[in-house]
Amino acid sequence: MRLLLDANLSPRGVAVKLRASGHDVLALAEAPALEGLSDPQVLELATAEERVLVTRNSRDFAPLAREWAEAQRPHAGLILIWTLDHSRFAEIVVGIERYLERWPSQKQWRGLTVAF
Repeated sequence: MRLLLDANLSPRGVAVKLRASGHDVLALAEAPALEGLSDPQVLELATAEERVLVTRNSRDFAPLAREWAEAQRPHAGLILIWTLDHSRFAEIVVGIERYLERWPSQKQWRGLTVAF
């Protein structure tokens, strides 16, 4: 699965583990050229690159996802993490993997927003 980890997720704690499971992961925290993107720009990037966006910034991305849905503008998928502290890497990876098992095709994620 092609994923984009928002800057608030650890590349070492999350991205490395997801890559080890065979996922193609772009972590914003590893990409200095992408530093400082606004939330709408992050969602645009994920959509343009056909990557499911994973973020702990649910407070900002939930309304943005709703805005896109109301405009009938599909994104490439969005996983919102509401309940876990950013340092709970193993639990974050398990939560992401659960959703990726449930919807294993990149196409199934088009316009889909899930949360844990």
